[in-house]
Amino acid sequence: MNTVYAREDWLGADEYIDVVVKSGLVRPVDDRGRIERMLAHANLIVTARQDGKLVGLARSLSDFSLCCYLADLAVDKACQGQGIGKRLIEETRRQAGGDQATTLLLSAPGAVTFYEGIQMPKADNCYLYRRKG
Repeated sequence: MNTVYAREDWLGADEYIDVVVKSGLVRPVDDRGRIERMLAHANLIVTARQDGKLVGLARSLSDFSLCCYLADLAVDKACQGQGIGKRLIEETRRQAGGDQATTLLLSAPGAVTFYEGIQMPKADNCYLYRRKG
């Protein structure tokens, strides 16, 4: 299957919710207003499409120079194992400034083995306040 990767300036809530649900990523998909705000304020969205259908996405916040926070990485379970997630990360890094920018993400517990499998470097100096909802 041919997968087309692209940076998209806008992604609708319906497509986002569909692929997030199909990926198993936990996001507040029942709160459409919150999803719309998340999408409106992300400034780097990289998508993976097969025959025009969204099958994966990487949603990030970046200054395109020094840092990029990759907030969501989601690939439809039916398309996992095709290298789409790894390629979405690579495309995000390229768009965000390449090797001049740090790309950071917080892994969902069930996705740790994926990041280990693609040999993504792990940080030991990260601090965070967890969201409460």
